[in-house]
Amino acid sequence: MDQEAGRDSAIPQPPGTRSPHVVLAMLLVVYIFSYIDRLLLSILAEPVKADLSLNDTQMGLLGGLAFALLYSTMGVPLALVADRRGRSLVITVSLAVWSGFTGLCGFAANFWHMFLARVGVGIGEAGGVAPSYALISDSFPPEQRARATGIYMMGIPLGSAAGAFFGAWIASSVDWRLAFLTMGVAGLILTIPFRLLVRDAPASPAARSEPLPLRESFSALGGKASFWLICLATGIGSMCTYGLNFWLPSVLGRSFGLDLYHRGAVYAALVLFGGGVGMWLGGYLGDRFGRRNRAAYGWIPGLAMWASVPLFAIGILSGNIVTAFLWLLVPQALSYLWSVPALTAAQHLAPSRHRATAAACVLFFANAIGFGLGTPVLGWLSDLMRETHGEDSLRYAMLAVLSLYLVAGAMMLWAARFLPRDWVD
Repeated sequence: MDQEAGRDSAIPQPPGTRSPHVVLAMLLVVYIFSYIDRLLLSILAEPVKADLSLNDTQMGLLGGLAFALLYSTMGVPLALVADRRGRSLVITVSLAVWSGFTGLCGFAANFWHMFLARVGVGIGEAGGVAPSYALISDSFPPEQRARATGIYMMGIPLGSAAGAFFGAWIASSVDWRLAFLTMGVAGLILTIPFRLLVRDAPASPAARSEPLPLRESFSALGGKASFWLICLATGIGSMCTYGLNFWLPSVLGRSFGLDLYHRGAVYAALVLFGGGVGMWLGGYLGDRFGRRNRAAYGWIPGLAMWASVPLFAIGILSGNIVTAFLWLLVPQALSYLWSVPALTAAQHLAPSRHRATAAACVLFFANAIGFGLGTPVLGWLSDLMRETHGEDSLRYAMLAVLSLYLVAGAMMLWAARFLPRDWVD
C-alpha cells in the first residue's frame, strides 16, 4: 500500500490527537455557532430595520454584501495559512474574531455601524469553514467522507434553527441587541474547549516544510472543467438558497401575519426538519451512488435544484401558514441536500495537501455570488415591487430569483459528465 492510500484508509493518530468523531463533533458545534451568528440578523431583520430606520435594500446589504465582502475574499488566503500553519489554530482564532464582532452588532446605532460589524463577522468566519472540510478529509477514509461532511453540514440547519428560535425569543422578551450580545459571548467561551480538544492530523516533515503557493493549488485544479462548473453552479444556486433563507422570516411576518416569536418558531422548524433531512440525505445519497459512479456527485445536486423550484413557488404563494409550512418542507430539504455532494466532489478534485484551498475556492463562489448578491438583490427587487404588490412584494421577489436554480442545476448536470475523469482518490 502506498503512502497516500495508507493515509486515507487508516488515519494515524499522534499523541494528543482526539478521535475523528471527537474532532467532527467539535467542528459541528463551531459550525452551529457560525450559522447562528451569520443568520441571526435574518430573524431579527424586522426589529433591526424599524429601530435603525432601514429599507429592504439596506437590510439586504447588511445580510449579504457586508458579510460576504471580506468573507469571500479572505477565505482562500486563510485556507492557505491553514494548510501551512495548522487548521485547528486558524479555526480557533476565527471563532474568537467572528464571535467578538457578533457581540458588537448589538451596539450598532445606524446602518454603517452595523455594516462594519457584519464585515468583521465575515472576516472571522472566512477562516472557519474551508479548514474544517480539510480536517474532515484528513480524519476520515474516502468512503466515509460524504457522510462525515453531511454531519458537519448539519451545523447549517441546526445553527439556523437555534439562531431563529433563541434570537426571536430573546428579542421578543428583551430586545434584539441582547440577542447579538448573548451569542457573541457564548462563541468566545467555546474557543477554549475547541482548542483543547481538536488537533490537526499529522503531516510529514516534507509536507510541513514545502510552501503552498496559490498558483500551485490553482495549477492542480485549473484544467478540471468539473471543478469550475461546480464552483459556478454553487455560486448561482447559493443566490437562491441564501436569499430565500435570509428573507423567509420576513415573508412569514409580512405575508402570513406572524409575530416575531412565532416567526422564529416556524422558521426554526422549517430549517431544522427540512434542512436536517436534506443534509443527511445529501451525504447518504452521495456515498451510496457516488461509490459506483462519480458522476452522481453532480447529478444529485442538479436534480435537487430543479425539483425545488415548483415546490418553493407553491409554498410561497400558499394562502395560509399551515399549507405554506407543509409545501416548504420538501424544497427546504432539497436546498440543503445539493450542497453536500457538491462540496464533497470539490474535495476529491484536489490532491490531499490542496483540499482546504479547493474548498475555499468553492466557498468563494458560494459566498461572493450567493451571499454577496442573493440577499441584496432580493431586497432590491422587493423595494422595486412595493408599489404594485405592497407587503407581498418580498413574496414575488422570491419567485423571481427561483429561476436561478434552473441555471445552476443545468451546470451541475454538465459538471457530472467530467467528474469520473477528474476525480482524485
